[in-house]
Amino acid sequence: MLTAGVAALPEATRTTLLMAVRGFERFDANNDPHGEHDFGAVTVDGVRAFWKIDTYDSELHGHSPYPADLPVTVRVLTVMLAEEY
Repeated sequence: MLTAGVAALPEATRTTLLMAVRGFERFDANNDPHGEHDFGAVTVDGVRAFWKIDTYDSELHGHSPYPADLPVTVRVLTVMLAEEY
């Protein structure tokens, strides 16, 4: 999912931003205290953005009761501008 702010970015900036999200590997104790690798922050062309992964039940009605169990979990990646958080 892209927020309205990310969707409104120029295509080249948006593409570079999404590539930065895709390649994000800088997890540490400050941004990943639980070792879940479900949040990150990137800056591209002066644009600061956050991304996060939420886990929902298979019907998308609420959070998954067992996030590690793929048959009952749907993961949703959201990319947003920092000011949209």
